[in-house]
Amino acid sequence: MTRAALLVGSAALALAAAGSLAQQPVRPHRIGLLMPSTPAATANLVAAFEAGLRDRGYIKGQNVTIDYRYSEGRIEITAKLAKDLAELGAEVIVTTTDPVVRTVRQHVGHIPIVMVNTSDPVGAGLVQSLAKPGGTVTGLTNFSPEISAKRLELLKEAVPGLSRVAYLWNPDLPGAIAVYRDIESAADKLGIRIESAKARSAGDIERALAALHQGPKLALLVQAPNPLLYTHRREIARHATEKRLPTMFNRREYVTAGGLMSYGPNVPEMYRRAAHFIDAIFAGAKPADLPVEQPSQFELTLSLKTARSLGLEVPPTLLVRASEVLE
Repeated sequence: MTRAALLVGSAALALAAAGSLAQQPVRPHRIGLLMPSTPAATANLVAAFEAGLRDRGYIKGQNVTIDYRYSEGRIEITAKLAKDLAELGAEVIVTTTDPVVRTVRQHVGHIPIVMVNTSDPVGAGLVQSLAKPGGTVTGLTNFSPEISAKRLELLKEAVPGLSRVAYLWNPDLPGAIAVYRDIESAADKLGIRIESAKARSAGDIERALAALHQGPKLALLVQAPNPLLYTHRREIARHATEKRLPTMFNRREYVTAGGLMSYGPNVPEMYRRAAHFIDAIFAGAKPADLPVEQPSQFELTLSLKTARSLGLEVPPTLLVRASEVLE
């Protein structure tokens, strides 16, 4: 074989090899989504997250694979679900609430974690600071020190003469005691007495509500975020309506389930925004260098149907400030 023929042959082999490599499919990115609730209860949040991914060019089944895990309110199986996602090859795990994020980091801390709707990531030790997370966790928080006081103010405005508020909560959740003290302090300034209604399990919810001393000018405030209470939001709204209790929640979904009102950030939009962090991590960014985002806008949602069933007339001052009024 002449030198010229050898060179031509080598070039042809190189081109063939390059063409073969070009034809090989690009391995899709893999995301683990761990929700501490049920598929039905979080369907709108999952849809928002997937929409955010599509906005950034990630299409399921093409260039990204999403593995879903749901703990259905059972924190004790969170570690197993996180390990399942790690074994499947998740490059990043998306999850929510301070205790769940902490558990995931504890068991698969080598994988980047994008948190959504956490209450106090700095206080809970999930990140060093919002500006510089400094670890494997970043994402979005609903942290706003004044939000509990604002919910009480709106509730008192909606219920003239309000003097008592039952607080449905799980004191075992990280940071819960500090938030409870903030609520008591805000209530004291408004001339409202807080009554504790503890619910650590699904069975506790109905018992806690049944144990409330009914009477005029009593309302219900629900802990946020709390996956268990969110999962059982329809039962909570139904029990409250039966007991003729005006209710305040943190999310619109509670109101569409029959609650009176909610005030808080747009959580589905936070899930959509989580795709921004995913995209940055896939591009090579480290969670330690991606600042945690806080909500800048808060939404007030009211249900006139529920107000009528409670015999309440929502003040016009609230109606004009509402982001959404449900008939």
